[in-house]
Amino acid sequence: MSDILPRIAITQGDPAGIGPEIIVRAWPTDTFQTSCRPFVIGDPEILRRTASMLDQKMEIVEIDSPEDADLTSRHCIACLPINTDLTSDFEPGRISAACGEAAYQATVDAAKLALEGRIDAMVTAPLHKKALRMAGHDYPGHTELLAELCDVDDFAMMLYLAHDETIRSPAGLAVVHVTLHMAMTEVFEAITKESVLAKAHLADRFMALMKGERPRIGVTALNPHGGESGLFGNEELEIIEPAVRQGCEEGLDLVGPRPSDTLLIDARDGRFDAVVAMYHDQGHIALKLLGMHRAVNITLGLPIVRTSVAHGTAFDRAWKGDANEGSLIEAVRVASVLAGRRAASS
Repeated sequence: MSDILPRIAITQGDPAGIGPEIIVRAWPTDTFQTSCRPFVIGDPEILRRTASMLDQKMEIVEIDSPEDADLTSRHCIACLPINTDLTSDFEPGRISAACGEAAYQATVDAAKLALEGRIDAMVTAPLHKKALRMAGHDYPGHTELLAELCDVDDFAMMLYLAHDETIRSPAGLAVVHVTLHMAMTEVFEAITKESVLAKAHLADRFMALMKGERPRIGVTALNPHGGESGLFGNEELEIIEPAVRQGCEEGLDLVGPRPSDTLLIDARDGRFDAVVAMYHDQGHIALKLLGMHRAVNITLGLPIVRTSVAHGTAFDRAWKGDANEGSLIEAVRVASVLAGRRAASS
């Protein structure tokens, strides 16, 4: 594998969503062309239709292997085709099993290439959970699918924002989630001392890589006002606080549990490098308010580098020509950085 620029596979996501559009929009940017050697895994004809819809003069070249991707340019997208035909069952903005299968195949193909060492990282455009299930693949999302493909049990979803005028920490701000895609009624049972501690360790390892030293991590409470000493719930006293205490004994720099509304403000202002949030929306809402189109989804705990956009398929806006490619551009940039740092440390 070349030591000049990382080779990155970008999965097309659900073709009926905004994935193809943000790929075509982002392709000519400096990030895509100067930080890595990108190629797409997906349906070449969908990319051609997308380029035509956007009135972009973009050549779509079908390749047989990742090594052929080095021939691409600002106006030439290399596409490694998936083994599916969407021509007879494709409608923009419509949930379908065919599109769910296409997104699944692209993800599986990219993960296999990464595990084989033929690419340095994979970046995923969004898939639709219901379409995935309609295609016969019962996964809540990319994160759980990739964990199974990589045969890991200790993993986490993380949202990341790089340092800028809003995010004061020089290393950026990461939010790791203890629980992922599940109903709120299931969250309380899934939060244990062990799960909180495991996510804190994953956050520590990632931000140590980004910061170059041990990061300071804030741990959120679950209940309003941190439970008010048990008045609004005992999870803080019985689960989260003991996890924080054990983490500190194991060398982590943890603070908490603290109410998320004030903790995330301190994290924004640079007092923390990472936050461990108890459930999906507790972390997602705060980080997306800080930088919706810069946020990057990163799967921790995998033996491969995987980043993603921090938004969904946006079927209501798909194929209308106004999708925002910012999160994909940042996902490719972060994947390039992570691939380089992983290679340097190996």
